Amino acid sequence: MKTNLKIDDPIEVKSNSSTGSPPKHTNGTSTAMPIYGYDDVEDEIQSGEIDRPYNGVFEGPEKTLEVVFRPINGEGRGIYRPSKDTHGKIERIGMRKLGRPELDRLCRRARCTILSSVSNLYLDAYVLSESSLFIYPYSVILKTCGTTTLLRCVATLIELGRRVGLEIDWLGYSRKNFNFPWDQSFPHESFHQELEYLSSHRSLSERLDGNGYTLGPVTSDHWFVFVADHTKRMSNNDDIDRVLNIMMFDIDQDIAKYFYYNEYEQKREDETEDEAVERISREQTKRARIDTLCPGYAIDPRAFEPCGYSMNAILFRSYTTMHITPEDGSSYASFETNQQVASYDALIHNVVRAFKPKRFVMTLMADEDGVKQMKDIPFNGAASKGSFLVPFSKGTNSKKMIYKRSSVASISVEDDCMCMMGNWTLQDASEDNPRSHKTRGYSVS
Repeated sequence: MKTNLKIDDPIEVKSNSSTGSPPKHTNGTSTAMPIYGYDDVEDEIQSGEIDRPYNGVFEGPEKTLEVVFRPINGEGRGIYRPSKDTHGKIERIGMRKLGRPELDRLCRRARCTILSSVSNLYLDAYVLSESSLFIYPYSVILKTCGTTTLLRCVATLIELGRRVGLEIDWLGYSRKNFNFPWDQSFPHESFHQELEYLSSHRSLSERLDGNGYTLGPVTSDHWFVFVADHTKRMSNNDDIDRVLNIMMFDIDQDIAKYFYYNEYEQKREDETEDEAVERISREQTKRARIDTLCPGYAIDPRAFEPCGYSMNAILFRSYTTMHITPEDGSSYASFETNQQVASYDALIHNVVRAFKPKRFVMTLMADEDGVKQMKDIPFNGAASKGSFLVPFSKGTNSKKMIYKRSSVASISVEDDCMCMMGNWTLQDASEDNPRSHKTRGYSVS
């Protein structure tokens, strides 16, 4: 990733770096290396820092890592009630005590950098050069796309947690199968390699006794999940107990144009480079109506040059994040949130209508209590009830898009974690066979 970001900048409630490059110029690492017996030093040296030229496509779907911590002394976390001190500063406990140098080191392990941040009483949210980082007192969520090396962050997270008196309580790693698996770098060249890395790394294996799972058809889009559960996740605190992710592919090209930098007025005479990036980021957010998808949230958007867009938004304990790759041939938009609502139907309709993809994959990871709180679950019911009718207006005409659910899968993993995923494809009303658009061919990467 080429960027002129200064990684030694102090942490602020919100800050922006100078213009970063688009998320398609990613770093790669050497491949075909043994993985048994790695420690952190060997991993750092043998993985190398090799720039990989952009080949015209970009792996939009993110790898997601969530780590929940507990105090090393074994005492329960209890209920975290945030506060401010007499000077109005946010109280930082647990993982929120970590400073910018520690967070920069963590991101370097994944081959990405921090571009901006926004904070409230409950969490800190960072827009990265390749997706997002969210830090709560007792949990960390890190999402990276492209050819990043996300799992190399786990050992660093273990170390940083110990610095603030915490150890791993629960770990979850998940991703969709890659569209361009040959572009990935160690240890992400296959799900098998990722599992081998976690089970064989000397710094990780004794702490991460978990299991891997595959949900969905191997002949189409599917979802890989790894969960290591050391103790049952506690309730009544700030844990993330429900996360919905919508991954949209082949988005409408008229909408994709909103996320090209040259579609907007470039740097004005009275602007600095940073101010121009901030203005264009806001303009893209408004033009695509992204702000309407998370009303009331504090939004931290980021436009990339020549194209691409990322956004974090926070409200109380909840976050929403979006990442958009508009290139024709690999266009992609993702929407993820942990907000607690009884039904996601309206939200799903609004998100899909905003981007009009040809297909989308939806996943939900939640604990049992989180699932019980939902009155409508889009993964349930017969296939005939798995359609989404999405109205939209084009010119003076009002139309409906019909998305047909082609597959659904669910599984209960470890102690109380539920994982669900489904595939939906845009139905052409003029065709009798909706399966004619189904992606063919095996993919287990």
